[in-house]
Amino acid sequence: MQQRQRATLALGIVVAIFLFVQLGALALVEPFDQVYEPVENPQDPTNSLAYVGAILVATVLMLAAFKLGGDEVIRLLIVGSGAWLGLYVFSVLVPPAPTVLGVNAVALAGAVALGIALYAYPEWYVIDIAGAVMGAAGGGLFGISFGVLPALVLLSVLAVYDAVSVYGTEHMLTLASGVMDLKVPVVLVLPMSLSYSFLDAEMPDPTVDEDEGDTTAVADGEGPVAVDEETGEHDSATEGKAANPAEDPLEREALFIGLGDVVIPTVLVASAAHFAAEGTPTVFSTPLPAVTAAVGTFAGLAVLMRMVLKGRAHAGLPLLNGGTIAGYLVGALASGITLIDALGLGPYL
Repeated sequence: MQQRQRATLALGIVVAIFLFVQLGALALVEPFDQVYEPVENPQDPTNSLAYVGAILVATVLMLAAFKLGGDEVIRLLIVGSGAWLGLYVFSVLVPPAPTVLGVNAVALAGAVALGIALYAYPEWYVIDIAGAVMGAAGGGLFGISFGVLPALVLLSVLAVYDAVSVYGTEHMLTLASGVMDLKVPVVLVLPMSLSYSFLDAEMPDPTVDEDEGDTTAVADGEGPVAVDEETGEHDSATEGKAANPAEDPLEREALFIGLGDVVIPTVLVASAAHFAAEGTPTVFSTPLPAVTAAVGTFAGLAVLMRMVLKGRAHAGLPLLNGGTIAGYLVGALASGITLIDALGLGPYL
């Protein structure tokens, strides 16, 4: 019974984070669309390729920074990004107030408080709250930036990239080993006990298992992994197989999941809602394809967490993005949209 309660706590937190991010992104797309214009043509699929290119460049720069001892610079950049995205959210949600440097003073105070909390006291709940706010902002901004076709291209390419970078080149694992010690919301924390402290926990090296010499996936873009708070040991996975299947992952103190695993599927959910054609059936005022895309995300999450709780660590985006795309297509076809139009290929055929 105690093991079930521990698993329930971690699962409840990850479901709450996904739900907050997706509902938040859906709520933010229209306010964001009225205030911000991130790209000139949201229907251009090359927008997705440019974003993937930016991810590759950022990955190279972060790996170089970790190798050269620039950890604190990376941490400051991520904390600053968290405060900046928080400002995006607070600016459209808080009531009108006096401005400071042309910015709503209440929104600015909230963003600064978020940044200070992240830097000064990155306990697990601070990390998760900040990550959820960042995720909702990112999902909403990308949702209005990518039409359905660019969003589908983005999810498909990143799912493949995630699998290759985890199971193939494994460079994402090297990146993970750098970000784990930074204690920033690139990685969200799912404690399996209320007594768990992220501040006091010893972070494992996700690239090497001391006993088996295998690799494991931990951070942004990968699925969750179980970590023992006291020993720092972690479940390793090579081709999806646990290094020590006899060790019960439910006895561990925490699971981790990358913020990218939460944000990227949400892009399609937000895009499907924002760019839905007139007359598309709705559920609770939300276009049906967006609702079924969200359901597909949670279906993928259920499979992913089931695998993790069996002691395996996996790339998250293939399952999460796959579920989201499948859910979107089911909803689009059920809405009477042709497959060509559902895929956004109509203007090209």
